[in-house]
Amino acid sequence: MKIALLGYGKMGKVIERIALERGHEIVLRKDQDMGYEGLSTADVAIDFSVPSAAVSNISACLETNIPILSGTTGWLEHYDEMVALCKAKNGAFIYGSNFSLGVNIFFELNNYLAKMMANLEQYKVSMEEIHHTQKLDAPSGTAISLANGVIENSDYTSWTLESPKPDQIHIEAKRIENVPGTHSVFYDSDVDQIEIKHTAHSREGFALGAVIAAEWLQNKKGVFTMKDVLNLNR
Repeated sequence: MKIALLGYGKMGKVIERIALERGHEIVLRKDQDMGYEGLSTADVAIDFSVPSAAVSNISACLETNIPILSGTTGWLEHYDEMVALCKAKNGAFIYGSNFSLGVNIFFELNNYLAKMMANLEQYKVSMEEIHHTQKLDAPSGTAISLANGVIENSDYTSWTLESPKPDQIHIEAKRIENVPGTHSVFYDSDVDQIEIKHTAHSREGFALGAVIAAEWLQNKKGVFTMKDVLNLNR
């Protein structure tokens, strides 16, 4: 499989190594100030760039009929536009706030726990996410996905980084050197606390999941998520 890497920072380099180990070829390594020469020769593109570049990268792929998966966060105000473009071009697109296989299992666990806790009003939900100091957006896309999972399965209506109202989930975003990503969901009452937590030990898990998703996306048409890749929609 020929892969275009859109974003060649730390994540892009780990994705490259894992893709090569799995027998794939890299045909484009695009930094921010580069063009798209070579994109048309790719079987699939993987975007781990920056929020300001993601929409351009995704659009370029869909316009060129290249399947594209994006793990860049912080640009989702344009997500519906990219979905519409994908459908108009009969393309293939996956967005994931986190491509780690373990995190996507964690998402499902979070949804299930939220359903179980929905009627227990004595518990208040909060979240914490910790990432490396180079991460540009806060809270993380993963934390937002976790918060949305609780919101969809409870009476909470939104999340906030500030002091929360009763119907809001408070997210504490911390930036600490050399932390790949840690996410915790807390249910606190006067008598106890329930906590679920995912800790990434390195970028390897994110990169492996992205390459697996790219392998899955090849020759498909439509808008998908990691739930489709991992067959979690049952």
